[in-house]
Amino acid sequence: MSKVALKINIAGRSYPLNVPEAEAEAVNNAAAEINKAIDLLRKNYAVNDTQDLLAMSALQLLTKAKADAKPTVLEPNYADIEAALEALKQDLSNVQ
Repeated sequence: MSKVALKINIAGRSYPLNVPEAEAEAVNNAAAEINKAIDLLRKNYAVNDTQDLLAMSALQLLTKAKADAKPTVLEPNYADIEAALEALKQDLSNVQ
């Protein structure tokens, strides 16, 4: 898998990254989301410290991601139980 070099800007600082080509768009989108969250917090609250804004944005974005995540529902597979019950039924009918 080939890697691409990206220069990501978060909160006014540049971060050079090498990421798999398939993840480049997701990394760019994540950086954009972080910057958007920082801008919204800066506009709505009297916070100017970049570290505080980053921490608040991380908390906000992770909370949102967890809330949006869908729980995995496992469908039960009763085939083995049904087969065992059918075998037991056959055994019982042979005894009678």
